[in-house]
Amino acid sequence: MLRQQDVGYRIVVRRIVGIREGRPLFSDALGDLVELTETHLTMTTARGRLRIPLTEVHRAKRVPPTRRPTAAAVVALELAADEAWPAPVRGRLGDWLLRSADGWSGRANSALPVGDPDRPLPAAVDAVEHWYAQRGRPALVNTPLPLAAPVAAELDARGWTARPPVLVQTAELAPGPPWTAPAGQRDRPPVELTGTPSDDWLAVATDRKGGLPPAARHVLTAVDQVRFAHGYADGTLVAIGRGTITGSGRWLGLSLIEVLPSARRQGLAGQVIRAFADWARASRATHAFLQVEQHNAAAVNLYRQFGFTTHHTYLTRVAPTRGG
Repeated sequence: MLRQQDVGYRIVVRRIVGIREGRPLFSDALGDLVELTETHLTMTTARGRLRIPLTEVHRAKRVPPTRRPTAAAVVALELAADEAWPAPVRGRLGDWLLRSADGWSGRANSALPVGDPDRPLPAAVDAVEHWYAQRGRPALVNTPLPLAAPVAAELDARGWTARPPVLVQTAELAPGPPWTAPAGQRDRPPVELTGTPSDDWLAVATDRKGGLPPAARHVLTAVDQVRFAHGYADGTLVAIGRGTITGSGRWLGLSLIEVLPSARRQGLAGQVIRAFADWARASRATHAFLQVEQHNAAAVNLYRQFGFTTHHTYLTRVAPTRGG
């Protein structure tokens, strides 16, 4: 059966659709899994969105992709993502990255175990735990899968828990649809991109992230190529976003795409994304990436409209609390 780690991937489902002469009748569906709950799975197919009760699922499994990203491709994208979300306190363990930002965001407060840590794996995990303990922070490790499967196995043996899976998704910044605004949205005021966030932008981001300590300001702004999107309606800021260009200029990184509740379902998030794409293409970036929690079905569906597909996933692993 399916697991939460399968959200965002292509699956095939054999569904029981009836009974004839005492035997079940089956129907097969092929598509992308966008949500998995205790009672239902939701997938997008060529015919549209399909929500299936688990009681009707006879069999379901992930369909292997025709092309899997190489280990080198996963490492390169993870490093571009790290460059786009830079923690102010950093260390190294061989090739592994150690990052701390006063607890603001999991990405900026976790070790990234890609490459060789220059020591046996158990000793490397010991060193990670020690590095974070010295700083009074809980030890976190982001494990890109399946690349970091050996690390994950070591953490399993130590009783580390896992936060919900995160999808690392990518899309090509090709000209034309879907990157061109629909006709009905072309008369809207353009989204403004600035090199620094306005006070209003920071206020919206603060509401979303539950505060912006000084370390957060560093994470948001300490990138050579960074832009902050401001979308207005009647003079009020109603949509924000953050875009970066990293990875030797190849990757547009999207983060903090947010529309105020009063202005949702009007295409503003798409307008923000298109503004970043225009800026990135003008800077000769060729691809975009983002990181989205697998259970955020609304966001996954939005990004799918722009051609984003899952490149790989990662789990943020959390060290067990030690009694004393």
